[in-house]
Amino acid sequence: MKSVSSILKRCFIGLFAAAVTLLTGAAAEPLLRPHIIFVLTDDFGYGDLGSYGGQFVPTPNLDRMAQEGTRLTQFYVASPICSPSRTGCTTGRFPARSRITSFLQTRQGNAACEQADFLNPLAPSLARVLKTSGYATAHIGKWHMGGGRDVTNAPSILAYGFDECVSTWESPNPHPDITATNWIWSPQDKVKRWDRTAFFVDKTLDFLKRHPGQPCYINLWPDDTHTPFVPSPAMKAKHKGTRDNGSEANFKGVLEEYDRQMGRLLDGLKQLGLATNTLVIFTGDNGPLPTYEHRRTAGLRGSKLSLYEGGIREPLLIWWPGHAPANRVNDRTVLTAVDLLPTLCKIGGATLPQEVAAQLDGEDLSAAFTGGSPVRSRLLFWEYGRNTNAFAFPKAPGDRSPNLAVREDRWKLLINDDGSGAELYDLVADPRESTNVAAGNRDLTRRLSARLLDWRKALP
Repeated sequence: MKSVSSILKRCFIGLFAAAVTLLTGAAAEPLLRPHIIFVLTDDFGYGDLGSYGGQFVPTPNLDRMAQEGTRLTQFYVASPICSPSRTGCTTGRFPARSRITSFLQTRQGNAACEQADFLNPLAPSLARVLKTSGYATAHIGKWHMGGGRDVTNAPSILAYGFDECVSTWESPNPHPDITATNWIWSPQDKVKRWDRTAFFVDKTLDFLKRHPGQPCYINLWPDDTHTPFVPSPAMKAKHKGTRDNGSEANFKGVLEEYDRQMGRLLDGLKQLGLATNTLVIFTGDNGPLPTYEHRRTAGLRGSKLSLYEGGIREPLLIWWPGHAPANRVNDRTVLTAVDLLPTLCKIGGATLPQEVAAQLDGEDLSAAFTGGSPVRSRLLFWEYGRNTNAFAFPKAPGDRSPNLAVREDRWKLLINDDGSGAELYDLVADPRESTNVAAGNRDLTRRLSARLLDWRKALP
């Protein structure tokens, strides 16, 4: 009888220990940490969404994200063009520190832009920090931080902390279903141009399915809504599309389908039972081009290739049921792409190594994701256009900006790197940057100019 009692006692202790482990130990920890899906839209406009005043086509699924979550009105990307913008998201640093200043292209073109051929894999990486802390990581979609054209030695996307990747031609890991030819897109691709976002959404949901019980971080970076605008035959007929792949009619078809796919993403999360523990972040990598008379920028001055607001201010939707307050608009917090690394590491419970934290330009503003309105403490800096030969600039009158910019509180100063052409704007009173008030604020203009030019001189 005593032996039976001892056995029962040992069984009880074992079961109790297992329960404690499940409730408090490492096995339970991943279930308490959110999945994070970072949707980075290509060449997106501040005014493309209905929730930001857009009137091109209804965007009910993305507007649903705004209604069920939080919408920020002062989110900035790190650059008005693709590769450096994506570098800022990845590294938490101003992209020029990584010697990336324009879109990555041929070796000759990169040299003319005074930039590297690819992002150094030793640079800080959001995915790597999260992976080290226990996240499963995937990059799905456009990369454009090295690889493609004649740059054949770019490191694999996996070298930056990703477990898996599915990418486009402008990467070291092009997926065969979307790269039948040696170019960004072709009619010969197995997945047609209008189905690419659906392809990426399917890959995202599949990755989540294959990692039950483990927190996942996923870059979902489609190449919509970048030109060429190639809508499906049905969408082309609906919007009376044309042969011009930059036409507004074709854009409407692409935007409507893109919104539909974002709805599929949200519905897929609910079907998997993951909606209550998944943070979805939606934004764009830089401003739009074409702007269609600045309707795609909601009237903001500038476009892609410009440091005016239309080139660097983007929508930011935070959908995180039970955490991000529903139907909240945060118009106070100035949050930027370089803040995402420290912010998402905090949300994901990942400790930043000291050597990584020391290199960052961003700061933890995670309180903005849960209803707070934190105020940043650091200045924001931008550059675009190191010379007039290798850099493209917007052609629209008034959209070409000076090549440096800085923001402090409500003030934004733009100036050329030779110290000429200072422009100062009060973005609270004048978000469209229509009135240069530098002459009436000489001390502020001098101080910000000095800080900005010193920053520029310190770059590689």
